[in-house]
Amino acid sequence: MRAVAVVPATGVLSLVDRPEVPVLEPYQVRVRSLDVGVCGTDREIACARYGTPPAGQSELIIGHEALGEVLEVGTRVTRVSPGDLVVPAVRRPCSDPACAACVAKRPDFCASGDFAERGILRADGFLIEQFVDEEEYLHTVPAGLRQLGVLIEPLSLAEKAIAQYWNIQSRLSWLSRGQGHELNAVVLGAGPVGLLGCLVLVAHGFRTTVVSRGEAPDPRSNFAESIGATFLSADHHSPDEIAEQVGPIDLVYEATGASALAFKMLERLGTNGVFILTGVPGRKGPIEIDSSRVMRNLVLKNQLVFASVAASHDDYLAAVRDLARFHERWPDALDSLISGRYPIETFRDLLCGESRDMKEVLSFEGA
Repeated sequence: MRAVAVVPATGVLSLVDRPEVPVLEPYQVRVRSLDVGVCGTDREIACARYGTPPAGQSELIIGHEALGEVLEVGTRVTRVSPGDLVVPAVRRPCSDPACAACVAKRPDFCASGDFAERGILRADGFLIEQFVDEEEYLHTVPAGLRQLGVLIEPLSLAEKAIAQYWNIQSRLSWLSRGQGHELNAVVLGAGPVGLLGCLVLVAHGFRTTVVSRGEAPDPRSNFAESIGATFLSADHHSPDEIAEQVGPIDLVYEATGASALAFKMLERLGTNGVFILTGVPGRKGPIEIDSSRVMRNLVLKNQLVFASVAASHDDYLAAVRDLARFHERWPDALDSLISGRYPIETFRDLLCGESRDMKEVLSFEGA
């Protein structure tokens, strides 16, 4: 079977041939890969900045944003059937019995650090013609979402982050969803993760502003405005100007990995506000921050900062549900998020170059 693999130690990236998947265990499912999204993590792995192959191997099959079709199921599989569309979870639990999170089937909060992530860390990914997975890690997708299903994994990250926001803000007994109290949210970054976060926030009733570098109008600003959000260019608006235009900032959803911008906006977070970090900065030099101002605001304004990574089973289910709702409400906007599907043979151009569009997809069914 054709697969895209990298040697993380050297950055050698190639199209390899892997043997067919072995006979299934009772709870396993054989899946044919259809679409695999390309993101910044994939590009970092392809450039040897990140990634760990499975134990005993030098190569790592990459790709973690996947949509596939079930081909065959084990004898004890009950939840999926041949022909179903599925999205696999990325993170897998550690084997440490002392890790309460993984024992509770929440590896997104793994405490040992020995979790695996398919296509990223200690487990092969999905840029391969077929893969086998355990039924419990597969999430069914309605046939009507065939063209958009590859967005479910990145959308699940936003679903988790916003769900945690509401859990945290239960500390404010007077603040409830759908009670008419308008909240202001700022999304830092207009890549796919940021724009999917924007979708969730707008759907939850936030008055949402997307802040990103670049000139408007462009596809990213058009997307934000088409769903009722505001777009502001970070090239032309200072953090103070952004805060003044937005008003009291209740939530910042950071999706850039740009630490300088993140900490500047943290200084402008409003009273009782929450700042959510989802981006991972590259290995760059240190930045200067007004740490006293940040600390003073956190204490005196009852602010909270947390980070969110990976997603749970419930977050994937929410992503499937909401993707269908979003497409019904904003069909043109959702369709525009996937800017191109490319045959698997073009993997090097997509993985070794800068992102040219919004969500680029490698497809085993061709462009």
